[in-house]
Amino acid sequence: MKFFSIKNIPAFRKKYVHLLTLLFFITPLVLNAQNKKIAQTGFQFLTVGTNARAVALGEAFTTVESGSNSLFYNPAGMASPNTFLDVSFNSMGWIADINYLSGTVGLNFEGGKYGVFGISFLNVDYGDFLFTRVSSTSESGYEDITSGVSEPYAFSIGLGYAIQLSDKFSIGGQIKYVKQSLGASEIPVYEGIGNIVGVDQKQYDLSVFAFDFGTIYKTGFKSLVFGMSVRNFSEEVKYEKEGFQLPLSFRIGISVDAFDFIESLGPEHSLLIIADAVHPRSFPEYLSFGGEYVFMNLLSLRAGYVFGQDLYDFTAGFGIRKFGFELDYSFTPYFEFKDIHRFSVAFSL
Repeated sequence: MKFFSIKNIPAFRKKYVHLLTLLFFITPLVLNAQNKKIAQTGFQFLTVGTNARAVALGEAFTTVESGSNSLFYNPAGMASPNTFLDVSFNSMGWIADINYLSGTVGLNFEGGKYGVFGISFLNVDYGDFLFTRVSSTSESGYEDITSGVSEPYAFSIGLGYAIQLSDKFSIGGQIKYVKQSLGASEIPVYEGIGNIVGVDQKQYDLSVFAFDFGTIYKTGFKSLVFGMSVRNFSEEVKYEKEGFQLPLSFRIGISVDAFDFIESLGPEHSLLIIADAVHPRSFPEYLSFGGEYVFMNLLSLRAGYVFGQDLYDFTAGFGIRKFGFELDYSFTPYFEFKDIHRFSVAFSL
């Protein structure tokens, strides 16, 4: 009988396993440090999860291979050459009548020999706004603007690539163009003190290139997997005087199929247990845990829990997969806002 031993792992993989293990156990200690990080980043729409399967798992998704959908979490998860083409779409009604629509496409040539290429997009519709401007003729000091003002919007478009360097080690990255428009602002022009002589209009648009990067390492012991990712790395941008960066985040994760240790259950059942430790730039560190039970590779039941978030903790959902088609749903009850429902569909060949 063959037993797993660290001696059987090549030197460079030993270092990788040791580093990830150390980081995974140190991060919970960091969570105890009351380090309040507020308003240090912009483009916060990039922090909102849109994929139903990932969100149902508490977004503990760093080590999950999910085709091109991995571009939103860890690009290395796209490297597995299981299909030639996969396409996915995600839809969500967010708080304050904000709507998210996102999708991905993955292409794999010659069984992964040249890696896997992917495209991602994310669009945010902020809905209708009521605009006002300063007015010297109105008793209230302002007046409504009914036309000629552009609505706020945000989007990102990304190009990703991932490859399996060996049967255990995968690497992936993505470059994305990100833009946010806050619309136009009517700025009063003063002459002297308090004397408004006119109005100027300024358009608040910002765009920047950002980078995502990640790795996944399969240890060879059962289905134990380690992973890490860096998301939204960019240069500093600014609307007026104060500069800011995108919501940079570092994640490390670990996952295993718990039923690997119960041989009597057979291949018809699996129970994926996942944990992620997250270090964001703009708010305190937190831990995400997720569990996914799959029956006959057809029906999936999912649940997650997030420690350290102020807005929510519990998540849940399910998925159905057949003939290369997959439908996923997730439910997130928020403490102060309405409950959020997410839907995702995917197709692969």
